[in-house]
Amino acid sequence: MDSDDSEQERLIFIITLPLSSIIILANLLIIVGIACNRQLHNTPNYFFLSLLVADLCTGVALPFIPWMGLNRTLDLHACLFMHIFPNFLFLSFLFNLVMVHYERYLCIVSPLHYSQFWVHRCFPAALLTVWMPPLLYASLPAFGWNNWNSGSHQNSSLDSNSTSYSSAGGLDSGNCSFGRCQDDEICSYKQILPKEFIYLEVYGLLVPAILCIIGMTGRVLWITRKQVKDICKLHRAVERQDASDHEQKLNLRYAKCLAAVSIIFLLCWVPYIIYLHVSVQILRGKRNNNPNLSIILSCTGIGSMAIIPVILGLANRQYTEPMRKLLKKLRDGWTGVQNLEAAAS
Repeated sequence: MDSDDSEQERLIFIITLPLSSIIILANLLIIVGIACNRQLHNTPNYFFLSLLVADLCTGVALPFIPWMGLNRTLDLHACLFMHIFPNFLFLSFLFNLVMVHYERYLCIVSPLHYSQFWVHRCFPAALLTVWMPPLLYASLPAFGWNNWNSGSHQNSSLDSNSTSYSSAGGLDSGNCSFGRCQDDEICSYKQILPKEFIYLEVYGLLVPAILCIIGMTGRVLWITRKQVKDICKLHRAVERQDASDHEQKLNLRYAKCLAAVSIIFLLCWVPYIIYLHVSVQILRGKRNNNPNLSIILSCTGIGSMAIIPVILGLANRQYTEPMRKLLKKLRDGWTGVQNLEAAAS
């Protein structure tokens, strides 16, 4: 049992630490790039900045999320914190991601009335919308919606974990006497997060959010394709000789955009959707005979989603301008030093 525990802990650190480090550093670089450029201090970039902060917090919490599937020896308050805080950070990240997509969707769908929508006129309210509901929902177990005092549920969770997960605290059958264990010290997600809570979060928050993002992205691509066709028709009507060149350039740009969206969906969304499906199947009562697979799916699924803001930020040259200038100065300085050394020798 101890070897299984150490193996799972080592697997969690091996996967999460590189992902977490990349997410944190990349988000910090983009945040600095936005903060240093005053031309980027506007409402759309404030929404994206909020997303970067949420993504940064998700990167910090990423190493602790797989631990929610393992048993540990903790008291009630520590166990609540270890489950509520990562859940709040991830939900706030997802809400911020939906808000950024919604804000850009409004910009494309209604560009003339873009500044009149509530997300711009009531920016503080929109910001509270993406932070307060996740905090309130994630805190529900702290207000009593948990199974901590349910002895039967704790015993069943111990029996199920004896075949799947090992206790991080090193508890085994030798710690039980007269058919009972130290239930008040064993921290498991089954004791903090009831099935109803998880189902409501998955089918009431996560799935609708994913469908909204996919729907808005598909609508934007459809509008973009229609605009490309209209522009090509206009070019063919005005400049017949150069129309083919303009049309090819526009179609090439649209094809690149479509390929980028497809790659992001395959690399970032598909792993999380698979992880979500497997988690729901395990929750429905199917045994988890491979806990290492669950750890890998949870780390890669949530980590791949956290990469989305990093990709969007690095794709914008305005966000990375300060870092590129700094790298250029360092390169020029290094080249100058090498030239001086060569001249001296």
